[in-house]
Amino acid sequence: MIALCLSSNLFAAEPIDHDAALEAYFDAQTSQIELETDVRLKSDVQYKDQQETYREQLASMLGLSPMPERTPLKPVITGEIEEETFTVKNLHFQASPGLYVTANLYLPKNIEKPAPAILYVCGHSNNKKDGISYGNKVGYQHHGIWYAQNGYVCLTIDTIQLGEFQGVHHGTYSKGMWWWNARGYTPAGVEAWNGIRSIDYLQSLPEVDPERIGVTGRSGGGAYSWWIAALDKRIKAAVPVAGITSMRNHIVDDCIEGHCDCMFQVNSEAWDFPMISALVAPRALLITNTDKDSIFPLDGVMDVYWKTKLVYEHFGAEKNLGIAISEGPHKDTQRLQVNEFEWFDRHLKNSDRQAEPTEKLYEPEQLRVFHELPADEITSKIHDTFVPMATPPELNTAKEWQKYARKTREQLSTNSFAHWPVAPNKPLLVQLEITDSSAVKETKYGFDSQTHVPLTLTVLEPTLSNPAEPVTVTLHIVEEEPNEENREQFLPASPQEISIVFTPRGLGANQWSGDEKEQNHIRRRFALIGQSLDSMRVWDIMAAIRLVRQTFQDHDFELIVDASGNQAINALYANLMLDHPVDHLNLQDIPTSHMQGPTYLNVLRILDIPQALALAAQNTPIELDSKEASVLDFCKQVQKIEGVSLKPIQFSGQDVTSLDESDSEDLCQIENPADKPDSPLTIEEPENIDMKTFGGSQFWSDIHFFRDYRIQQNVFTKHCRLLDNRNIRYEYGEFDVCVAKLEEIREEQNLKPMSV
Repeated sequence: MIALCLSSNLFAAEPIDHDAALEAYFDAQTSQIELETDVRLKSDVQYKDQQETYREQLASMLGLSPMPERTPLKPVITGEIEEETFTVKNLHFQASPGLYVTANLYLPKNIEKPAPAILYVCGHSNNKKDGISYGNKVGYQHHGIWYAQNGYVCLTIDTIQLGEFQGVHHGTYSKGMWWWNARGYTPAGVEAWNGIRSIDYLQSLPEVDPERIGVTGRSGGGAYSWWIAALDKRIKAAVPVAGITSMRNHIVDDCIEGHCDCMFQVNSEAWDFPMISALVAPRALLITNTDKDSIFPLDGVMDVYWKTKLVYEHFGAEKNLGIAISEGPHKDTQRLQVNEFEWFDRHLKNSDRQAEPTEKLYEPEQLRVFHELPADEITSKIHDTFVPMATPPELNTAKEWQKYARKTREQLSTNSFAHWPVAPNKPLLVQLEITDSSAVKETKYGFDSQTHVPLTLTVLEPTLSNPAEPVTVTLHIVEEEPNEENREQFLPASPQEISIVFTPRGLGANQWSGDEKEQNHIRRRFALIGQSLDSMRVWDIMAAIRLVRQTFQDHDFELIVDASGNQAINALYANLMLDHPVDHLNLQDIPTSHMQGPTYLNVLRILDIPQALALAAQNTPIELDSKEASVLDFCKQVQKIEGVSLKPIQFSGQDVTSLDESDSEDLCQIENPADKPDSPLTIEEPENIDMKTFGGSQFWSDIHFFRDYRIQQNVFTKHCRLLDNRNIRYEYGEFDVCVAKLEEIREEQNLKPMSV
């Protein structure tokens, strides 16, 4: 039957080089990000108008939107060192309750008026002795000493990983904590927040001039300097040392493999790094690095500088931007230190004197803050709570449910799946292999789900099917292709059934080479370009579903999607995000939360799997096999709302729509007597929220035009929608409803009738 719909041309099945395709994919995606960044930065008026919006976007990508509450710092000094010209105070404060920050405060003596202050944020320096961590502040003490000797107040703070507390920076790098991406969590956000609260502490000191505060740090501390200076305009001068390079260096040149998670925002906006540096403009900024730094290569550093310079020119503040490159490797060299010191002298003290570096003076024990860590600390496990998960909403009316459903889908589009291709392509199926038997014909096809993503699907169809009769097509989403042992379970059970086996990118025969560590870094690359590997697998599944519909568009057929584990959830979201959902979902062994998988950026800030199931059940019957009946609790809540009707759900082989709640305490009852097997698709008419669509090139027909607006009709369900020329949806439902909305827009915008 499928042979009637597809090209009969047979091409030699040459092996697909998935590694080369992945390399080309990342290069192309990086080029697109570079182009979009250039567009944002080159426009004078546009950038200045949008800078505060960009600042808010960065805060969100660091898990800081909304900003945590500024609770009392509760500073405590635990020790002091007296020198002839300065004092060192060992202290701690709480950036949030239980989030302890350990620090050394270097105070110059004999200052006659409030002095400029430097926040020094430390890089990765491991200072352990006899199993005790004294903090990375010990490794960078010479910076604080120099500042105090030269009339600055300096607060040097530990990080959450290599400080006196032993938190985690390597969640996705090596510890398998991919839920960090789903939560929108990065340790960079905690380091930024600790830095912001450190400025609060500095401004509380009578010795500090609150209008003359700078920030600096090297390596990891250089990165935290960027976050702090970009977010907090109280910073008047910044010198991030060896803490930034270009997206191309990270993605294409493999620099990401040398960096832990603290170096990156959850890049849901798909920014190149000059977007971050530009947020410091027009304040004083010195970008400094060495020329032989293997993890912050010179070409990438200079790329950041030149693009940042454009923005400083927009503000007429070119004199406030500097670049200082010294010879050497990734190391805290004296020349780097001198550049740092002289920049702050010039911009915070109006002095052009030449600086001389200084030496470390103290043993680790002398700078220790805690001799016993407090029992109420959350610093070591802050990743568990720093970014709150979305809580299931309490919904009481059908209108509230409809608004929630539309808003949630919009949030997924803009925060989790924002960097899918702008529009789906129309892939060409190419026959690769054909195997005939007496009962089943097996055909392997190749297609691209997007540019540089070659995939295959295998069609198993009976040789004795009747093309004139309806057919059931089951699309199996698998992680491994069928083998001799399990092939039978994929075979069609009757002449009018067709099985299609599909494996998304990076799975089965599509796997990329490399060990577990290399596979981790591939996943991290996807996140850094604003995607996730799982979100792009959702796209692949959507592409396969569109392809099946395109193939059988002239036939009477039912489409079932069958999947298990993480791919079942990927299939669930594919169906949820499609304009035209499938006829039935068969999902087995599903995780009950995105904390277990799969991972989409920020998804847990929006919803979790129980809410996704309810949203999908609006239009699609679901057969569900799960160990946890609680996954349907939210469906049960929604089904109780008057005027809301979900499609039937079978749970672990039982039709839960026919069970009374008193019959089973373990199953979620979803009563839906209005849904009969032959009933048409229910068309909800929810409150409209402007929604970006793909424009309906395959399953929607344009039936009415006016100016920049058009009404489309779905070729399957016959319901309509109103779109503008950007494919934004304004109305959804019956044709008359869309016409009424168009008339409302015409009156609001005073649009004149089109000439005849």
